Amino acid sequence: MDDLLLKIEALLWSRKINDLPAIPQITIKTIRFCYAILRDVLFSTLTLRAMGLVYITILSIVPLLALIFAGLKGFGFHRSSIEPALLNVLEPLGDKGVEITHQLINVVDNVQGGLLAGVGLILLVYTAVSMIRKIEESLNHIWRVDSARSLVQRFGEYLSVVLVGPVIMLTAIALIATVGSNALVSQMMDNAILGPTAVIIGKLTPYLLVSLVFGMLYWFIPNTRVKIHYALLGGLIGGMLWAASGVLFATFVVNSTRNASIYASFAIAIVALMWLYISWLILLIGAQAAFYAQKPEYQRVGYRELNVGNQIREQAALSLMLMVAEAFQDKSTIIKTEEISQRLKLPSILLGPIKTRLQAAGLLEVTSKDHLLPSRDPGNIMLLDVIAAVRTANTTDVYRSGTWPKQVNQVLEDIDRQVSRSLEARSLYDLLNQN
Repeated sequence: MDDLLLKIEALLWSRKINDLPAIPQITIKTIRFCYAILRDVLFSTLTLRAMGLVYITILSIVPLLALIFAGLKGFGFHRSSIEPALLNVLEPLGDKGVEITHQLINVVDNVQGGLLAGVGLILLVYTAVSMIRKIEESLNHIWRVDSARSLVQRFGEYLSVVLVGPVIMLTAIALIATVGSNALVSQMMDNAILGPTAVIIGKLTPYLLVSLVFGMLYWFIPNTRVKIHYALLGGLIGGMLWAASGVLFATFVVNSTRNASIYASFAIAIVALMWLYISWLILLIGAQAAFYAQKPEYQRVGYRELNVGNQIREQAALSLMLMVAEAFQDKSTIIKTEEISQRLKLPSILLGPIKTRLQAAGLLEVTSKDHLLPSRDPGNIMLLDVIAAVRTANTTDVYRSGTWPKQVNQVLEDIDRQVSRSLEARSLYDLLNQN
């Protein structure tokens, strides 16, 4: 299968494509985009992460809803305002969706009555935040982000998602309902030309809201800078997939009466788990689409490890540290991995292991926001140290030593002497000031 994928990629990323007219180029780029997403769904860990999100959802859904209900109650919303939104999410389950909604609401009412105080409230908040943290980990994985938010950031930003997000959504739904009952809108509905258009818009509105929610999650949750238009594009793709899969799944549920008789009372749980899995997988696919739209250079690489020679590693390490020293000398500039990746025209996935080795060698510091800083004054960081960080044994290596023939050791010693002689007493600032 790997050989087949490599052949397909060789065709899709052939240099001859750059000589084609504009329309064929756009067509092939669209095919690349779709191919990259489909390949990742079939051969990466997206499906496993969707399963993990299903598991955490089962554990966290009642505490999360209880916390949301408590927050919405403080903003003046009643449970009668929330049930329709939950019913809309579970609509593809048909009658089973209604049953699950009522059961969830009843359980949440019991939880609210007994646990929204003292230690119970702490456990409730912790469980709800754990679910959002799991979502962040999955989206960070998609966006190739190594560092997560700090504990303080997580607590504040996650609670804002749990408490403020539903308020905004329900307010939007209420405004749409108010507009729908307006006299002017009623007249438009009676109009032979505008009426059908208004009906179509009304039917599309719930799915557009879902797309907007997906887009906001893609923009806000990952611990990296996601451009809003790419996040909304991913949200639109995710929303369209969610709408299409909802129709297909509803058809499946209606035609699965035979399976329902086999599984009896377990049928409702199985159907709910299947829809949860599909929904989470679609959320991750939308995030993957947003990522590939913003960073098309990753479309061919995907999640595969990049095998490159030592020369590229050494060039990348020296270039990275040189740019970090330049930003440090400027004092008003903060540099991130993404900027270095763009300037070097290298995918940041290649720079990840190099950053790790430079950190382990005590040459580089990476903050929680992916700001890159020298570990000490660049005037005291020797070029030989940078080269050694990627050439010699390191604490990040799985195998740090071996038994080599005497002749091989002699060759490496000769290379080390030549490198030391060439880079002797030269620091990053010396390289930066070199004409």
